[in-house]
Amino acid sequence: MKLAGIRVLDLSVFLPGPYLTRTLADHGAEVIKVEAPPDGDPGRHIGLSQDSSTVFFRNLNRGKKSIVLNLKDATDQAILLDLCATADIFVESFRPGVAERLGIGYEAVRARNSRIIYCSITAFGQSGPYRDRAAHDLAVEALSGVLSVTLGRDGQPAIPGIPVSDYLSAILGLGGVLMALHRRHTTGEGDYVDISMHDAMASACANILGPTLAEDRQPVARHERTTGGSALYQIYETGDGRHICLAGQELKFARTLLEALGRGDLIALCARGPGPHQHPVESFLRETFLQRTRDDWVEWLGKLDVCFGSLKTLPEALRDEQLLARGMVQKDALGRRHLASPIRFSAEPAQIDYREPDLDANRAEILKSLRM
Repeated sequence: MKLAGIRVLDLSVFLPGPYLTRTLADHGAEVIKVEAPPDGDPGRHIGLSQDSSTVFFRNLNRGKKSIVLNLKDATDQAILLDLCATADIFVESFRPGVAERLGIGYEAVRARNSRIIYCSITAFGQSGPYRDRAAHDLAVEALSGVLSVTLGRDGQPAIPGIPVSDYLSAILGLGGVLMALHRRHTTGEGDYVDISMHDAMASACANILGPTLAEDRQPVARHERTTGGSALYQIYETGDGRHICLAGQELKFARTLLEALGRGDLIALCARGPGPHQHPVESFLRETFLQRTRDDWVEWLGKLDVCFGSLKTLPEALRDEQLLARGMVQKDALGRRHLASPIRFSAEPAQIDYREPDLDANRAEILKSLRM
């Protein structure tokens, strides 16, 4: 596998750091999860349990090893620094300054291993007036402005279905770590990667910032191309109370759909781009989609060259024939379902160990590795 021979120390908890390091583990890295006594990662206790652990924990920590270290204890701190001397990557999610106070900040770790790549993922990064503030995903989404354009049909801000800043910062952290790992081949030196969830969300606004960057104004979500201003980028209720999503605004798709529905006269409104002038098109489509069931529309739309998707529940989504054909839903030896790695290689594909570690399960093995 791509990352065979890479040792990772994972001191992160909850979601962003564990998702980053789980991705590394999926592709061959040895990931040692360093957990605090007495209970370890809080993710071990979040949500529904299945067998010996929560689904939340196993989804983010499969294939890792676990050791419990009390980093306020001098002996355990020394063990961690000894592990740092053997590691390639170090990932932590403490608030800024905490790792330094514990004696495991970047400079302390670098002194033991100048080749190590040290990644910190925090809400606001290591600098700036917010650096010491506590925040999880929703607060970051609010501060980034994303929630101001994430509106329900009532025009009020709505909580997104997934914690976007958590996953986005994890993915950017993964990219940063791998770039630093690649550069190490040339320089022989590691690096420090400072990932801010707030920065990550701001960077993800590139496609909606036109009115703000050009005219210093708030976009009117109901008028913009991906937040409600296009009739061909909308969610429509069907006759059975389900929903169809249209998701292709290109004129060719508008022409195909509206001509098939006998309303070619509305194409000109779509040609003018997003905005209130498309309300007649949207009104027509709302009335039209209510006339048949979701599955009827799926069959009918599937014969046209248009971008659409049926709005599925999560159980329906995991039974989707496309995901199943791609092998994205897997079962482990206990019959528990998992999602496979979305990163596909033609050579050296992921070979995922779907087992999650019990707390401190690998202590003897990890300590033995330091004596070899």
